[in-house]
Amino acid sequence: MSIIKTIRHNIPNGITCLNVLCGTIAILIAAHPGLSYSGLQSWRWAAIFIVLAAVADFFDGFAARMLHENHPIGADLDSLSDQVSFGVAPAVLLAFNLWGNVPLWLSFAPAIIPVATVVRLAKFNVDTRQTTGFLGMPVPANAVFWIGYVASYFEGAYWLASPWVLIPALLLVSWLMVSEVPMLSLKFKTWGFKDNLARYLLIIGSAVLLVCFQLRGMLWVIVFYAVMSLLFARRQSSSTH
Repeated sequence: MSIIKTIRHNIPNGITCLNVLCGTIAILIAAHPGLSYSGLQSWRWAAIFIVLAAVADFFDGFAARMLHENHPIGADLDSLSDQVSFGVAPAVLLAFNLWGNVPLWLSFAPAIIPVATVVRLAKFNVDTRQTTGFLGMPVPANAVFWIGYVASYFEGAYWLASPWVLIPALLLVSWLMVSEVPMLSLKFKTWGFKDNLARYLLIIGSAVLLVCFQLRGMLWVIVFYAVMSLLFARRQSSSTH
């Protein structure tokens, strides 16, 4: 195999490695709460790197399809990277930024997040039904939710640190990941409005929420995503079987 073909063959895996690199940096930064870099608090930098990991996670699959490359380790590499970036990283972000503001036992509660994500990823790798939609919430959505959760907390919603709110939120989001609840996917087979009504509404609604609430809006984007998925559950269910 020529050098050019070797590079082309490994481009998707290289992008996946950027995913885990960004996730690891997010963990290292999130583990130092209270610090600031270039005027931004550490939790904001951690959130930025988790989002960059999500961008890489999208483009590795996109690159694989565009280049018609299907590397034998691609799926496993992707899952391992996702566990770091969307399982461990949001758990560390949440736990370390609550540390000292909640009872000690509650600081360890976010450990359930990587447990749920690894179960989710293992199920997804062997499930052939999820071609045009998801069964259970995808792990990047989990990470986006917790970024919005931490952002809301730091912008005055201190009640989110209450065990009566945090524990149900952890259990609900974790359950959604491992459940078989039909969830929308942004995979477009055609660009027609009628066939993709839910997807277009999701994109437009999410953009509005992010413009209005910025990082806090990420929490509401996932709430909106869950509601839209439930509203279109029957259609989504039929598309995954």
